Amino acid sequence: MRAWRKAPPVLHTVIMSNSIGAGSGTNQASSGARPGGASRPRRPAMLSPREADEISGDIDPGLRGEIAHTTAAAIVDRARASEDPEVVERLVRLVEDEGLDVVAGLWADSPADTLPGALWRMYVLREWVRRDPSTVADRYRLGIDAAPVPNVVAGVVTPPGPDDVRAVADAVLSGVFAGDLAVALERAGAFCRVLATGAAFDADHVETLDALYATRMTRGAASLVRTAEELEHAAGLWRADRLD
Repeated sequence: MRAWRKAPPVLHTVIMSNSIGAGSGTNQASSGARPGGASRPRRPAMLSPREADEISGDIDPGLRGEIAHTTAAAIVDRARASEDPEVVERLVRLVEDEGLDVVAGLWADSPADTLPGALWRMYVLREWVRRDPSTVADRYRLGIDAAPVPNVVAGVVTPPGPDDVRAVADAVLSGVFAGDLAVALERAGAFCRVLATGAAFDADHVETLDALYATRMTRGAASLVRTAEELEHAAGLWRADRLD
């Protein structure tokens, strides 16, 4: 069982700041409101920064799940209600500033059909792009013409360079906090589908030279397709007011 890690300071700031929304997090930016003006389900009680920091060692899976849902709902609801570009930028850079293991401690165990699970997948995708933009750009170029998504949905210029894919990854994640969250999830899913197609083509190209590496890339492509499906499903749940 993973040991609990302290919530990063930026989450404490967003969750607890009086300047970013108020109350139970039912306020939303109008561009991302759920269909029909439906109100959000009631959220679990909020932990204070001190209470979160004092949790150490192995914790009950139910409590970990409650913390995951609470933090995910808080940062999404309140960041969107604040409409503050600086808050959005800080949240986009969360993994970069705090470390992937810190965010993993919050959300990595969450199912794909939950808000924290969807956020985790979005952050992992963005971190991959940030760390290896050249490979991502190459895979995108290989996959865009054959992937079953419109280029405009994935949102990358053609042909893309490393800076282009980084910019799109940031823009897609920004949409979680300052746009239509369902569209952001769908764009991330489309991006994954293009990369999966490119990885499959790349695997075919290197199979005669390195069969083991080709097999690993093929498995990676399958994983990207699965992630795309999960993100697209999460988008549908958000529109149905069922992504919690």
